[in-house]
Amino acid sequence: MTDGGSAADRLLAQQARRESNARTYPRSLPLAIERAEGAIVEDVDGNEYIDCLAGAGTLALGHNHPAVVERMEALLDRGRAIHTLDLTTPVKERFVDELLESLPDEFAETAKVQFCSPAGTDAVEAALKLVKTATGNRSMLAFQGGYHGMTHGALGLMGDTAAKEPIPGLLPDVHHLPYPHAYRCPFGLGGEDCWQTSAEYVERTLSNPDSGIVDPAGMILEPVQGEGGSVPAPDDWLREMRRITRERDIPLIVDEIQTGLGRTGELYAVEHADIVPDVMTLSKAVGGGLPLSVVVYDESLDVWEPGAHAGTFRGNQLGMAAGAATIEYVLEHDLEAHAAAMGDRLRARLEETAATFEAVGDVRGRGLLLGMELVDPDGDPDSLGHAPADGELAAAVQSAAFDRGLVVETGGRHGSVVRFLPPLSISPSRIDEIGEIVHESVRAAVAGERDRTEAPA
Repeated sequence: MTDGGSAADRLLAQQARRESNARTYPRSLPLAIERAEGAIVEDVDGNEYIDCLAGAGTLALGHNHPAVVERMEALLDRGRAIHTLDLTTPVKERFVDELLESLPDEFAETAKVQFCSPAGTDAVEAALKLVKTATGNRSMLAFQGGYHGMTHGALGLMGDTAAKEPIPGLLPDVHHLPYPHAYRCPFGLGGEDCWQTSAEYVERTLSNPDSGIVDPAGMILEPVQGEGGSVPAPDDWLREMRRITRERDIPLIVDEIQTGLGRTGELYAVEHADIVPDVMTLSKAVGGGLPLSVVVYDESLDVWEPGAHAGTFRGNQLGMAAGAATIEYVLEHDLEAHAAAMGDRLRARLEETAATFEAVGDVRGRGLLLGMELVDPDGDPDSLGHAPADGELAAAVQSAAFDRGLVVETGGRHGSVVRFLPPLSISPSRIDEIGEIVHESVRAAVAGERDRTEAPA
């Protein structure tokens, strides 16, 4: 949608010269944004895109939602403080009220809230410190395919080894357990056998005195692995993890940073399985699009000394105002139910695409946290008969979608999963438009791949 002399190209070239090599999204999404509203972003050249990334799930209500903007403007117009460390304000107390109101009742009844530095990974770091302090233990249990952030401790929990290899020195003592990936089962099993075997493996490992795992300080898991490829954990497996950890007095940390506040079709993804964690990490949507992260945990774990965990920007009042407005809007308009309905609608369209093209191996996810795995139909299948993941084809689909006015990201194994995280407030007509663009983008990417492989050497 841009030529070599466009304003977007000039800004992107300037960004490349001045920003670090660690930048990610501009490499696959050559976008220089001028303005945004709802599910639409407009670049500096006037081109419009449907935003199916939405700040990696941060923008639950989309860009510049009136309820959020009005709350922030009111704070500024009244001369309120915007930075208060952990000193309280009416704005902060209102946020906590709304947050606790949104949480499952049994969890909220005994909950304590710790405000952290702004990013979700800071909440994960705080959760690690919390359970290690409370238990006196040092090792952690995490899962293959998991993603919990990019700071040192959170990085140690990650299942993707590629991100960890360049890091010098020892990462934290973490033991990675098999996550029940129905399509790419670590045990090569199908159906219920996969999650049942995963649960049995976890329980036997923790019961084995020769496992090499010292008493864990906690277990952390995502009820839907987001960056890992939109992989939902079966409800029965989540219930088994809760039973196993409770019987062994291992605090269970549920990372709801991407799933929390309605994205999966329930306010919190743990509600699908009706489990109550010991600790929940939250960020993204609860800040209403602004930087904010919290750890919510059972009061029995509240053994920190004053000042044991801090963060200069834990008093971000604009984030709390935006977050409270977002939570209120989600609750008042039952956006979790809307997300479930829109997720079903989009998934049905993606499954039509999967039925049309062999290169779409799997469609999965929950609510408006969906993924579509691209595969190489000519490659050697695995033990379940699934073709190998094709990250290059997924990148080609992403690029074709961008050319057609749709912003999506990729993730999962080898970057082979095209992921969908639109605002929870998205309309049915936009969902249909997304489905149509994705269908045509897969068609174009498959045709391009065919032309490449058939071209004479």
